[in-house]
Amino acid sequence: MKSLTINALTIGMAAALSLGLSACNRNADAGTSADGGTAASGAAAPAEADNYARVVSVDPVRKTVNNPKQVCKDEVVTQTTPPKDEHRIAGTAIGAVAGGLLGNQVGGGKGKTLATVAGAIGGGYAGNRIQASRQHANTTSTVERHCDTVNNSSTKLVGYDVRYEYKGVTRTVRMDHDPGDRVKVEEGVTAVSDAR
Repeated sequence: MKSLTINALTIGMAAALSLGLSACNRNADAGTSADGGTAASGAAAPAEADNYARVVSVDPVRKTVNNPKQVCKDEVVTQTTPPKDEHRIAGTAIGAVAGGLLGNQVGGGKGKTLATVAGAIGGGYAGNRIQASRQHANTTSTVERHCDTVNNSSTKLVGYDVRYEYKGVTRTVRMDHDPGDRVKVEEGVTAVSDAR
């Protein structure tokens, strides 16, 4: 019985070993074509890797945009209007008449005339000063809207200057996005897209 178990184990191990070797041979045959070259899947990887360039640096490009806008605010403006009788003619005239009448009451003859003239001059001056002290300039306040145009500048991102190295040559291209660590290149060495 013991030898039967050992023989069965030996046969089982031999079968497993033989299946494993045949699987390895199938995988090795699949990797080569009939003419002994490498299969298409093996060649695609190096060719595809040649279509990508390593990104050296990415610099954002910004543009300053000026958007002028109008800002308005209300201001109280006080204006002074001069009095109607700016030169105080009425006060001077009334004072002169009153002073002349008072001067006329004093003395007689030439002295009376002199007193009337002096009274008129003194009364005119006094009337002028009295009107000046009572007369005030009128002020009026109005609300006026004042508008000014102010510059409203803002910075806008317009693209990225991408420096990349392809087959030992460093080139720069402007892209509309950050490509990451490598870019796909086409014939003529033009970066076309990102490949992270």
